[in-house]
Amino acid sequence: MMAALLIASYANLGQAHVHALETFDTKPVLADLNDLRALNIPVLAKDEYVEVGYAVITPVMQQRLQERAHKVGKCGGFEDLSQDMGLMSLGFDHMLTSMADMKAKEELYSRAPFRALALMAEPKIQTALNEVSEENLRSYVQWLSAFPNRTATSAQPNYHVTEMKTRLEAMLAGGSIPYQIEEIPHKSTKQNTLHVRLVGKDRPNEIIVLGGHLDSINQSWGGGKTAPGADDNASGSANLIEALRILLAQPQPQRTIDIFWYAAEENGLLGSAEIAKSYKAANADVIAVLQLDMTLFPGSGEFVIGSMNDFTSAWLRDYLKAMNDTYLKAKIVDDKCGYGCSDHASWNRQGYPALMPFEATFRGSNKNIHSAKDVVSPESNFKHSMLYTKIALVMAMDLGNSTARQPY
Repeated sequence: MMAALLIASYANLGQAHVHALETFDTKPVLADLNDLRALNIPVLAKDEYVEVGYAVITPVMQQRLQERAHKVGKCGGFEDLSQDMGLMSLGFDHMLTSMADMKAKEELYSRAPFRALALMAEPKIQTALNEVSEENLRSYVQWLSAFPNRTATSAQPNYHVTEMKTRLEAMLAGGSIPYQIEEIPHKSTKQNTLHVRLVGKDRPNEIIVLGGHLDSINQSWGGGKTAPGADDNASGSANLIEALRILLAQPQPQRTIDIFWYAAEENGLLGSAEIAKSYKAANADVIAVLQLDMTLFPGSGEFVIGSMNDFTSAWLRDYLKAMNDTYLKAKIVDDKCGYGCSDHASWNRQGYPALMPFEATFRGSNKNIHSAKDVVSPESNFKHSMLYTKIALVMAMDLGNSTARQPY
């Protein structure tokens, strides 16, 4: 599917925009085309089919994009391409056409008469799911949200990352699975991504990625330095910690399980974008990517999962439904969140199958995110959040011990 492109020169943007680009630091981004248009941000290239636009934005434009993302319930809101200049040499048409081609394949799969996916219940997986602890999730979220902030641009952007690494090292030491743990530095941000690898026994080069961003941000009126980020995204981060705890008591998986707590998602998917790009450059065989971002607020009802259908894998969405039928017994509602709403977009752009199960439908998501009000409260539902730890466990224990992969 060829991208429908509109390429504009700076000369055609108007003198005010040219002056802004010359006066301020700017950055190239990919963002939801509707968001760019709503904010009157000049679009240098676009694809109407995937509803993604390319723009060069000033700090003021970035703030407006982030504020709009907050208002409509998005987490990230755009992807910063500053460290991905290789795309520029290939041209905008290559960048957007690749995304359009992926969407076309997803739609073709959705229309094809494939037999519905089904999972056979495995006692060892059900036993592991029964180990998920509501109280553990609460304690992890309370611990992470007690940091004054986890913001990538703070004076100590890695204080919480190092503290969490120390905590996870103690957890990992008690397991029997070969592992690696590291802080991954980035070119685009001073904040590090925390990475744990559980090495696969039989097919270690085949990788299941479980991820969520660890940073927080305060974008409320008047700003402020306090950014507890209990739901966004201590919740998804806690789901991954609890999944890791339980996985360490299981046999070594056949495939490798990579768990990421990404840096600087709120500043343009910075950590995940660099990591996904590096995996693609290494031709890594990533079977599936799970993104957990906000799992604590059941805004569409308890045990209702919002399955984001844009920039995700139709195969993995079917897999989620099969998983639900066998193990979760929740309600899944299809929805969309627009480009760049979370770190799965980074992996999707590199051609990897990604899944984004959300706490609710997009409209029903937590309205207190990106503010000092994003704390553990009576509205926080840890029973609901347990579902997302279970999704991570099934992907690690079922896909991590199978030969299944995306059929297209």
